[in-house]
Amino acid sequence: MKFTGNFEKMGKIMYRRIFVHYINFYRLENNMKLVSWNVNGIRACITKGFEESFAKLDADIFCLQETKCQENQVKLELPGYYQYWNYANRKGYSGTAVFTKKEPLSVTYGLGIEEHDKEGRVITAEMDDFYLVTVYTPNSQSELRRLEYRMEWERDFLAYLLKLQEKKPVICCGDMNVAHQEIDLKNPKTNRMNAGFTDEERACFTRTLEAGFIDTFRYFYPELEGAYSWWSYRFKAREKNAGWRIDYFITSPSLKENLEDAKIHSEIMGSDHCPVELDLKF
Repeated sequence: MKFTGNFEKMGKIMYRRIFVHYINFYRLENNMKLVSWNVNGIRACITKGFEESFAKLDADIFCLQETKCQENQVKLELPGYYQYWNYANRKGYSGTAVFTKKEPLSVTYGLGIEEHDKEGRVITAEMDDFYLVTVYTPNSQSELRRLEYRMEWERDFLAYLLKLQEKKPVICCGDMNVAHQEIDLKNPKTNRMNAGFTDEERACFTRTLEAGFIDTFRYFYPELEGAYSWWSYRFKAREKNAGWRIDYFITSPSLKENLEDAKIHSEIMGSDHCPVELDLKF
């Protein structure tokens, strides 16, 4: 059988295919997408399109806060992901989860402080290049009933992050229940003494940044207004974009050169919060 094709042309096509495959593999290995989302109850969020949003975002690591479920109450089929859940002792309250395409070197739950670890608020996954910490920071509640406890939490949580950072860089994400600056909420004046915008809570976040951690969204968009991640269900707040930016990715300063972009997915529904994203390169 005689072959009459153009060997040179075929060679070029084959080369291009190999080159594209190599580039795609290189990107896969060297770029990473992380997503964090307070779902305000994973069971409710599932009925509002969670799995579709999860697939659309296609994160390498996907973190949840306020899952509000107990063990065996939710079975998510997420092919290609390892799943880790931290449940609160109290039913239907708090809780966190981490889904990751790559198996962590180790996973720990909580801060190792009994008082703080009853509510399932922290998961730490040790990856090759960093520690990933997802957190659901305690809300100070109406009339600031829990503000004193919140201050204890802030002190202990920052100490925890700094201790981890002695070993590896840290990426911390989650609902941190504070709008740091006036630019981070629609109505700063009327919320001046409300939970999430008190002087005490804001000062704690400032101390975290003074310790070297980077608020990655403000690193890329220092003056962008109207960028919010949470809206009250009342008064058509989301429709009016009367929101707060209380969901964050913060990183160790040594990761500054690895930062690629930060995003807020306000178009994604299913919760009173929306997902936030951090893109990195390694």
